[in-house]
Amino acid sequence: MTRPTAIIAEDETPQRQELRTLLVELWPELNIVAECEDGLTALEALESHRPQVAFLDIRMPGVSGLEVARAAGSQCHVIFLTAYEEYALRAFDEGAVDYLLKPVARERLGLAIQRARSRLDGGAHVDMTALIDMVQARLAPSGKAGIKWITVSVGNSVKMYSIDEVLFFQAQDKYTRVVTAASEGHIRTPLKELAGALDSETFWQVHRSVIVRVGAIHGVEKGDDGKLQLTVRGRPDVLPVSSTFQHRFRGM
Repeated sequence: MTRPTAIIAEDETPQRQELRTLLVELWPELNIVAECEDGLTALEALESHRPQVAFLDIRMPGVSGLEVARAAGSQCHVIFLTAYEEYALRAFDEGAVDYLLKPVARERLGLAIQRARSRLDGGAHVDMTALIDMVQARLAPSGKAGIKWITVSVGNSVKMYSIDEVLFFQAQDKYTRVVTAASEGHIRTPLKELAGALDSETFWQVHRSVIVRVGAIHGVEKGDDGKLQLTVRGRPDVLPVSSTFQHRFRGM
């Protein structure tokens, strides 16, 4: 009999390890194929392993658990991990989707496992798109303000860019390229760290090396190699879109 597969995505190492320990005890036949410390790694694990179950922390740096669930669509059974978020929990209850409050209680995890097993055995699939939209809308007011200004190096000088000017960020060697319509510079902050400080509704990660302002996207098309690429208004740059993030452009 084939063992069911799962990924765990939780940015807090102790909580991730504790969940794994409980799962090994309560669901010994479950094959945990990947443990992820951020949303980007979770997206890549989703694509690489095609797990049947995903335990996803809602709030992770860069790419949230909600976005990972959106990418998963109905391909796997999602169980969300969350600190107490009243509005989010109400939405989950309305959508009949499993969630675990942190720290994870053994009894509650056991119930979630029973439900997951039942759905896997019955071949049930849940499209959570509407639920994810609802939860994101309810959590939006409590989100952090994010970056307002960025100090960048431009040649031998230093300039201040308003975040509203920035069209995209691109990892480049040991630096991150910061591009506006009229200028560009570099910062030392890694893209991964930067992603966690940006408004995820305004800036989308579209590749491990690229974060783009959604409102600046001019077009998305397939290149000669069949992979998606995009352009932004006011710049000649052609930016790659990895298969991991193609779900962001469904229907476009």
